[in-house]
Amino acid sequence: ESKCNIFVSMHSKKTALTETHIALGAKMAPFGGFEMPIQYTGVKEEHHAVRKSLGVFDVSHMGEFYVKGSRALKLLERVCSNSIAQLPVGKAQYNYLPNRIGGIIDDLIVYRLAKNSYFLVVNAANIIKDWEWISVENENIEAELEDVSSQTALLAIQGPRSLETMQSLTDIELYNLPYYGVQQGTFAGISNVIIATTGYTGSGGIEIYFPNTVAQEVWDKVIDAGASAGIKPIGLAARDTLRLEMGYCLYGHEINENTNPLAAGLGWITKPHPNNLAYDFLQEQKNILQPKKLVGFRMIDRGIPRAEYSLCDEKGQSIGYVSSGTQSPSLNMGIGLGYVEATFAQQGQTVFVEIRKKMLKAEVVKLPFYRD
Repeated sequence: ESKCNIFVSMHSKKTALTETHIALGAKMAPFGGFEMPIQYTGVKEEHHAVRKSLGVFDVSHMGEFYVKGSRALKLLERVCSNSIAQLPVGKAQYNYLPNRIGGIIDDLIVYRLAKNSYFLVVNAANIIKDWEWISVENENIEAELEDVSSQTALLAIQGPRSLETMQSLTDIELYNLPYYGVQQGTFAGISNVIIATTGYTGSGGIEIYFPNTVAQEVWDKVIDAGASAGIKPIGLAARDTLRLEMGYCLYGHEINENTNPLAAGLGWITKPHPNNLAYDFLQEQKNILQPKKLVGFRMIDRGIPRAEYSLCDEKGQSIGYVSSGTQSPSLNMGIGLGYVEATFAQQGQTVFVEIRKKMLKAEVVKLPFYRD
C-alpha cells in the first residue's frame, strides 16, 4: 500500500487536505488528476451517515471559474445549455456545455453571485478543457474570466442534520436559503465564503467555497460543529453510491463528448439562447425520437451491475449497456443507469444484465431510486 501511495503522489495533484485524509486512515487513489480519499471506515457506513445524519466531503479537486462584467451573461448564453437569463441573483443552476455536434463537453453548476458576477463549478478532469473552450468563445465577447481552481477549496457538508449543525459557524440564515440558493458571508470565521444549498447526494446540505490557505482551519471547525450529530468524513466511493441512488449523471459515465443530451434525459436543462453555439442542433433534436435513452433499472435477480456490462433482451440480444451500477446501501439491491433502445425504456420493462456470462433479470424503474 505504501508503494501505491508513493505512485499516486508522484502522478496526482493534492488538495489542501490530502495529508489530513491520510492521517485519518483514508484509502487514497487517483481521481480526476488528484489524489483523493476513496473511503475511510467503509462505503456502507459512510453512505448511511449522509442519509441519516451528516458527512463532510473534501471535493476541492473540482474546478472554479469566475465570469464577470457587463458581457458575462452574453458569454454564458453562448456556451451554456440552460436559460442563464432566467437565473436570479442568489440562485444556482445546473447546466452543461454543449459542443457543436450536440455532445457534452462537461456538466457544471452556474451560481449567480451578483448582477454581473457568476461562479462556475466544473469537473476536476475537465478543468483545462473547459477553460480553453470557454476562453475561445470569449475571444469575440470579452467577458472577464478568472480560473481560481488551484486556489479554491470546496467542502460538501451533506445530510439531513447539515443545516442545524453548521448554523453555529455562519451569520447566514441557512434555513432561509432556498434549494439551489447561494450567498456569500462569514463561515468558520472566514469572510467571503460562498455558501450554497447544492450537492450531489439527494440528502440536503450545503457546499462551501473558500481559499485553500484556510482549509485545515475550516475542516476542523466543521468536524467540531458536527460532532454532536456524529459527523463523518466521507470518501468518493460513497459519493458515487449516493449520487447513483438519485440517478444523477457522472461525466465520463452517463455523459461525454459524444452523448446526445436529450437521450441522457437532460432536456430539462436544454433551454439554450438563440446565440448558443449549439442552438440549431439542440432545437432540431427536440423533434427527433432518440434511438437510445438513459434509464434507471433495479436488479430482480441477485447481482451487482457494473459500468460497461451489456444490457440485453430476453433472447440475449444486446439492447444497450450499463453506464453506472452498484449495490445500493439504502435499498439493499443492485441498481444501475444505462442506455437502452427506446422501445425498452418504459417503466416496468424487463431487461437482462449480462454478469459473468449469466443473464440476470432487471426492471426499468422511475428515477430517483431513493426517496426519503
